[in-house]
Amino acid sequence: MDNLTRRRFLTLSGVTAAGALAAGATQVNWSDLMAAAVDDPLPSEQSVLVVITLYGGNDGLNTVVPAADPAYQKARPELAYGGDEVLDLGDGLGLNPGMKGLKGFWDDKRLAIVRGVGYPEPDRSHFRSMAIWQTASPKSPVPSGWLGRWLDATGADPLRAISVEPTLPPLLAGETTAAASLPLRGLALPGGPVGTAYAALGKPSPGEGPWQAKAAKSVLDLQNAAQVLGKAVRSGHEREDEDDEERNKGASAGGASQLGAQLELIAGLIEAGVPTRAYSASLGGFDTHADERGTQQRLLTELDGALTPFVQRLQKTERGKNAMVLVYSEFGRRVQANGSDGTDHGTAGPVFLLGEKVTGGFYGEQPSLTDLSNGDLRTTTDFRDVYATVLHHVLGADPAKILANHTTTIPNLLRA
Repeated sequence: MDNLTRRRFLTLSGVTAAGALAAGATQVNWSDLMAAAVDDPLPSEQSVLVVITLYGGNDGLNTVVPAADPAYQKARPELAYGGDEVLDLGDGLGLNPGMKGLKGFWDDKRLAIVRGVGYPEPDRSHFRSMAIWQTASPKSPVPSGWLGRWLDATGADPLRAISVEPTLPPLLAGETTAAASLPLRGLALPGGPVGTAYAALGKPSPGEGPWQAKAAKSVLDLQNAAQVLGKAVRSGHEREDEDDEERNKGASAGGASQLGAQLELIAGLIEAGVPTRAYSASLGGFDTHADERGTQQRLLTELDGALTPFVQRLQKTERGKNAMVLVYSEFGRRVQANGSDGTDHGTAGPVFLLGEKVTGGFYGEQPSLTDLSNGDLRTTTDFRDVYATVLHHVLGADPAKILANHTTTIPNLLRA
């Protein structure tokens, strides 16, 4: 899903107008952000949630692959992976071959896979299904996202949640409060001779007035932020060149990708002690109606290449060890391949959770490939069970107040 389509989603979902705009989404002021990290740092023992949205509808059956199931091979003669191609997880399942880093976390018991996740009466529209996932309201539209309602319940500080995506997603829009927005382009610093002159502006000058001193401090704060956040802050020209290159060749693999840059920024913010409990990042392009196998494996390799160094980095600090990652998409794909070597919009799919506090393994029942509902997988785990679990164990919130009295959690998924 490109930026234009994502903006259409934000508009059509109805959440933006009633939530983010009404609440007043905040573009982060760097001076305030760095000051908050110094004056009111997040306690190192507090947990942090990082939500990654895979826009377009990721094919769960070619992500967590039932390669040993004859029904899978029969339904997808050209798209199916063989048992010798996937990364073995046990129970007749294997990870997509592009996810070698995540396989390492699985082996270390730090990756949990919740199977068959969806909602009642599934909708195959991208916009409606994503709105359901982001608002946690499957029966009727509501004017707020599930993490936006958590923001409403915990106070009016927008720094409690930050989006590093190009646009603020509805899940972070409350009725009275919206998360702060920190898109990557907002981090560009000038380079070359202009950058040298810009850096000089942050140096105090004898005899300067209070306004000049304040301006100099703002420049210095931004430079300090660049040092704290490391490679996520590049020169403006370098960032633009990378964006142009990525648009020309499609999504790239590894930490150099847009998602990799988003997660690198989030890691720096966590390590700096910014008082933020929830972050959002995203990766698009998963609407694989044609030529799916190569496209999806490339995207999953990009996801793996961004997530792996991110989680490894988090494990090196006390604050990072308290972070947990949640990865989801708006729906899976149909079981049967279509006539274009792709798959069409489906229903249930897997959700990934990673981190030191995750008890690795499978959760939820694996959907049957023969007992289908109109050609689609039957949901075996309600997505609100996942949300209730992270609200309770990661954010320390009462799920009933956020999820319209939904309180069912997934036992043993997360450790205290």
